[in-house]
Amino acid sequence: METLKQKAIKAISALPENADLEEIMYKLYVIDKVRKGEKAIKEGNYTTSKDLRKEIESW
Repeated sequence: METLKQKAIKAISALPENADLEEIMYKLYVIDKVRKGEKAIKEGNYTTSKDLRKEIESW
């Protein structure tokens, strides 16, 4: 299993050599959001599309 640091290094390495700091930061931001989303799913902290549709219908 890749560590967070390894994922970050791999993602940055995949960027073009002329990538600016904004692109690097965005890539790291996406990695962080995906990691947090995966953790939330494992912990059961999510809303199903069925539940979301019910909620929208009540608006």
